Amino acid sequence: MSQAALDVSRWPSVNKLTAPLVQYILDNADALRVGVEKHATGATIVDAGIKSPGGLEAGRLIAEICMGGLGHVSLHNSATFAHWPWMLSVHSNNPILSCLGSQYAGWSLSHEKFFSLGSGPGRALAGREELYKELGYQDKFDSACLVLESDKAPPTEVIEKVARDTGVAADKLTFILTPTRSLAGTVQIVARVLEVAMHKIHTLHFPLDHVVDGMASAPVPPPAPDFLIGMGRTNDAILFGGHAHIFVKGSDEAAAKLAQDLPSSSSRDYGRPFAEVFKSVNMDFYKIDPMLFSPAAVTVTAVDSGKSFVGGKLDQALLDQSFGYPA
Repeated sequence: MSQAALDVSRWPSVNKLTAPLVQYILDNADALRVGVEKHATGATIVDAGIKSPGGLEAGRLIAEICMGGLGHVSLHNSATFAHWPWMLSVHSNNPILSCLGSQYAGWSLSHEKFFSLGSGPGRALAGREELYKELGYQDKFDSACLVLESDKAPPTEVIEKVARDTGVAADKLTFILTPTRSLAGTVQIVARVLEVAMHKIHTLHFPLDHVVDGMASAPVPPPAPDFLIGMGRTNDAILFGGHAHIFVKGSDEAAAKLAQDLPSSSSRDYGRPFAEVFKSVNMDFYKIDPMLFSPAAVTVTAVDSGKSFVGGKLDQALLDQSFGYPA
């Protein structure tokens, strides 16, 4: 895909859009059961599941922050899965900017024993990833927020790096921490069901400027007793229970091919709970087939003709196995 393929001239600032959402969490920390502390650097640290319990609503709001203020996340009842009646649904005003330009966890942040992948609008200020060269998007704003799937606060060195790379003073930075096993972490990870579809569309080299809109849903898994199972369940909610509906421009043939290639079942690693797959490659993410990371089922609508094409399938048996439902 060439840079010229996307018209980013009217793309808004994702950091400006999320600033009111971040402030809402800070102003309602007690009601949302999150902790708020000032780091020695001046940065604000929000604990959404380490010492503070957080919860489903905190996770929903954090997911909308991850999506750059361009995503809408809701929890609702559904009859799709007999044993898991609560679903999360997400749609976006601009799925490419919202999902790839903000929500994708693509910024590697590490120092000594600390490591986390930064997600959220702060990424778009730093532009440290090759993806931003492709998108041709560079955000500008005087505050920034990053969401870290972590059970400890980032050290001073990481905060100072983020301040340097974003050009935002440390006292204008907010880091939201959502451990994998927490309820808030569970919700904000499953809320990536549309994002993984967008990321795989990018991986498949489907023209991003042909993506018109998108929405998706996935079941909310129960929290897990340890990190590995927690990571497995949140991934499996998408891999076995996620359904994305993507609206695209272009030919019916291209839409039909996308519907065939997009689902998780197109991967050689499909068919076992994610925790098993992860253990089998000695916990090395990069040894897992990247084609695995996508929703279980997809509907692709070609907006020019109005025709829709479906691919993949929802798998309740694998979902039950992953979520710990007794056979």
